[in-house]
Amino acid sequence: MGMLDRWFGGMKHYPPLAADSQAKHYLDEISPALEGLVGDVKDPLEVVPSDHEAFVFIGKPPKRFGLAWIHDGKVSSFQSLVEERHLSAAKSEQLLDELRGAYQHALDAPRYSATVGNRKITITPSMKLEQEVHEIISHTK
Repeated sequence: MGMLDRWFGGMKHYPPLAADSQAKHYLDEISPALEGLVGDVKDPLEVVPSDHEAFVFIGKPPKRFGLAWIHDGKVSSFQSLVEERHLSAAKSEQLLDELRGAYQHALDAPRYSATVGNRKITITPSMKLEQEVHEIISHTK
């Protein structure tokens, strides 16, 4: 089945996220915004939750992906960051490369599954990945 999943674009199977975990608590805090994102985006989602915010890898990182983050009750996209900070195409590509590197540094982090709305998503409760992505985004000019 795993090989068929890869051929047909299926999601990897991870153990369910524990209901009493810190990551579940973080997801509950951002639930309305996350449910909106899940409803709007059809690609696979991998959520990196943290206190009052989350980063969401969209697609199939580390190769082809987008990024959104949930903060202050709203969802921001990679494109909105590019526009807000007036990043050139070269700087945008560099930012994606840095995010790709951060994701690759956390490939060995445990991953879990959760259902949001009626859709299964991947949860990666990695403080290391969260901090690295946060740093990349906050230092982008």
